[in-house]
Amino acid sequence: MSIDINEIETFDHDVVVIGAGGAGLRAAIECSAQSLNTGMICKSLLGKAHTVMAEGGAAASLGHTDDRDNWKVHFRDTMRGGKFLNQWRMAELHARHAADRVRELEEWGAVFDRTADGYINQRPFGGHRYPRLAHTGDRTGLEMIRTLQDHGIHQGIHIHQECTALKLLKDDARISGVFGYWRETGRFVLFRTKAVIMSTGGAGKCWRVTSNSWEYTGDGMEMAYMAGAELIDMEFAQFHPTGMIWPLSVRGILVTEGVRGEGGVLQNSDGDRFMFNYTPERFKEETADSPEEAQKWLDGDTSARRPPELLTRDVVAKAILNEVEEGRGSEHGGAYLDIASRRDPDYIKRKLPSMYHQFKELAEVDITKERMEVGPTLHYMMGGIAVDGETQMTSVPGLFACGECTGGMHGANRLGGNSLSDLLVFGWLSGLGAKEYISQLTRPLSIDSDDVELARHAAVAPLNREGGENPYVLHEELQSIMNDVNIVRTGAGLQRAIDAIEELKPKLDNIYAVGSSQYNPGWNQALSMRPMMIVAEAVARSALIREESRGAHTRLDFEGEREEWGNINIVVRNAEDGSMEVEQFTRDVPPEHLAEIAYSNLDDLEGGIHV
Repeated sequence: MSIDINEIETFDHDVVVIGAGGAGLRAAIECSAQSLNTGMICKSLLGKAHTVMAEGGAAASLGHTDDRDNWKVHFRDTMRGGKFLNQWRMAELHARHAADRVRELEEWGAVFDRTADGYINQRPFGGHRYPRLAHTGDRTGLEMIRTLQDHGIHQGIHIHQECTALKLLKDDARISGVFGYWRETGRFVLFRTKAVIMSTGGAGKCWRVTSNSWEYTGDGMEMAYMAGAELIDMEFAQFHPTGMIWPLSVRGILVTEGVRGEGGVLQNSDGDRFMFNYTPERFKEETADSPEEAQKWLDGDTSARRPPELLTRDVVAKAILNEVEEGRGSEHGGAYLDIASRRDPDYIKRKLPSMYHQFKELAEVDITKERMEVGPTLHYMMGGIAVDGETQMTSVPGLFACGECTGGMHGANRLGGNSLSDLLVFGWLSGLGAKEYISQLTRPLSIDSDDVELARHAAVAPLNREGGENPYVLHEELQSIMNDVNIVRTGAGLQRAIDAIEELKPKLDNIYAVGSSQYNPGWNQALSMRPMMIVAEAVARSALIREESRGAHTRLDFEGEREEWGNINIVVRNAEDGSMEVEQFTRDVPPEHLAEIAYSNLDDLEGGIHV
């Protein structure tokens, strides 16, 4: 039985932002500032966002702690960290505008830690040449969300909480609406709009060990993919080197890089500070080769080199994995993170209050007295929806994206702290891009009632079956498959994962949820499975094609970076027959002025905060 489109609860907005983390909030604020009627869809509650998990700080070349820092050094660090696979223009825009966006946040009321002379304090972080992360203890993401919310709710933004978007609707090729449902009642809802900004984050729940919570099921990537947008760099999924590993009930919960930024060191079961053995050639000129040199850097000696614990996340995660494989792991299969012997208890409680309480309450460990046990956890996806760097629009007219659900900015590996400044910069740019797009529309947009009916029918299908596949069991099967698409990979393992995903697809078409649509978490889980399956397949197929090891993508059968892959991105799109199409894309030659910066010596770039 079909439903009359006029019977569905409907909202009209100029622009709809899907996702209410930092990127979505900043995008919505900018849209409202541009006099657009702005709606925001939250899968959970406003404020329940993964932005709060970015505890260490927002990377921006303010130059407050070391006045040699500037946007060019930040850009160079970002490109080097991403193994030069980043989209050049996105990395440039990010580095150029990050400082202004952080200052803007301060003007809106964000409370950052301060230097002795009253400026925003900045801490060191992995992959950054200078202390660059503006922070609020180890609760920076929480402070950013608080500020963006407090500012945003006064800007006339319409918030639709506990609402899950299911499908993007189009008028011919252009975005014209969003179809979704209220999670509490199960009732469907329709949003008429001229543009959509996707800011739904990543898809960490495809993996079993992850710092991500239940919301991260790849919804935005799947909706964009099904609407005709391309996905890019999906093979690059970042495993943060330090997640909790014990007890099992908290395995995967993030341990901020700020612990290492404040002086914490990694040790193996022999008590050795093993990271000195894992510095890649590319970083040796900037990385300390002795504990004494590393300590000088932490003590503020600007002529010293940074500690090896602050190498890029891919390097640190693989080093921990190697120590475990060679029999030098911690008691529960990770490494020890020690700050207790490096800093006094008051300093730890003041600079890392969340970490202190997290370990005290969840693991019964006092980090002012004991070492933490940590190990890699799936944390962030560098790949995602392909966008234009200037406007953040996808290949689908009217569809924009920002934040973690996009690809291109971070290349093969994201530097810590770049995610928080990323969401500020590209949330802002997506709002500007949406305004420009909407101002050029020449006719009203409509929604096809048949498209709505198809979306509704697909959504209720699990409820209308008398039996079928359990969505929770299916999720466990997918997570088991993704063990072959983990921190290290092989061609055989990736092919095995792809074959297993293909075998799961018939089960997905027979997924079953008991009960009605009201208050039904089983139905919610069933509807989350298709996005996770599509993202998982995109990651596995992209990883199989890239026959090298670069950044967060490590192939045991193709060790090391290969020059012929250094200028190739992998693009995923939905083919006309519904299959997944994966192809290599050769990048354009980088702009000369950006290549000169990225490959230059530091001495050529240093020159104070006004450079």
